[in-house]
Amino acid sequence: MGLEKFKEQYSFFIKDKVQWGDLDAFLHVNNTVYFRYFERVRFAYFEEFGLLEDYKDSGIGPILASTHCRFRIALEYPDTIYIGTYITSLEKDRFLMRYGIYSEKQDVLAAEGDGFIIYYDYQKKAKALMPDNQLLTLKKVSV
Repeated sequence: MGLEKFKEQYSFFIKDKVQWGDLDAFLHVNNTVYFRYFERVRFAYFEEFGLLEDYKDSGIGPILASTHCRFRIALEYPDTIYIGTYITSLEKDRFLMRYGIYSEKQDVLAAEGDGFIIYYDYQKKAKALMPDNQLLTLKKVSV
């Protein structure tokens, strides 16, 4: 998969750089950092499509229920990476985000994974339905 194909598949992405501090003793990006990369693109997506706006008023918002990653290659320093995401399934109270990390230096998909997001009432500490405006927005931008 080349970069252009990556950008087609992962319709929402951010560009970032591998930092020296991302490395572990073996001089490749530590496996835990991949999850931080996923978190960065997830929150950039949430901000872009207004998924955090209702939370301020209602206390209801998205929360990560589970996540996983398949490591394909070791990322190294220095490198420019593209961290992408898109939604693969959407229901009234949940959605599944697909993630990918593309290495510019190695010209390859370095990792892929997903995150299962549920809507949560942070005051009641219970699952909740997604606000209608957010559900409509996600239906427009989902695969």
